[in-house]
Amino acid sequence: MLQAALVVADREGIEGLSIRHIAEELGAKPMALYNHIADKSDILDGLVDLVFAEIVVASGDADWKVAMRLRAHSARAALMRHSWASALMQSRTSPGPATLRHQDAVIGRLLQAGFTIHQAAHAFSLMDSYIYGFAQQLQNLTYSTPDEAAAVAEGILRQLPSSEYPHLARMLTEHALQPDYDYAAEFGFGLELLLDGLERVLSS
Repeated sequence: MLQAALVVADREGIEGLSIRHIAEELGAKPMALYNHIADKSDILDGLVDLVFAEIVVASGDADWKVAMRLRAHSARAALMRHSWASALMQSRTSPGPATLRHQDAVIGRLLQAGFTIHQAAHAFSLMDSYIYGFAQQLQNLTYSTPDEAAAVAEGILRQLPSSEYPHLARMLTEHALQPDYDYAAEFGFGLELLLDGLERVLSS
């Protein structure tokens, strides 16, 4: 049933998620679903757990930066697959087993690397703020391909008095309008800065 709910949520968003729609996806009667769940809240908690189950955390043998890098890219990919997930994952208060395993594994890898429990908490919060924030930024963009990005940048540039905003005009021309520009690639640049900063905390 949760897999059917995931399909509905991906297709229609959380606002379109209902017992009736899930039942239609399953080819079942709505009342039959209540044999397996108490209410919609159970479904929302279950969906969060399914998304957390998709996020990879490297084993304890991997270098902590490798593990956190893998986890960050995996989390961002999961959030992009499920555009509704970001807000929901941060609002639920009854975490499931996959959610708890994920969080415990991340904290464990940071502690194993030598971070104190307080540093691990700060690092976890910082990484999640960056991952969730970047995913939300991507989802809010009005373009999804390099050609669309270039069209948006060109439209802004045409309206921009370059004499008044020379630095912005230069960034659009020399960066955003380059053939290989991909805003999503900015994620890796920021992630490396973040991990390097945490490494300095660890070595201080």
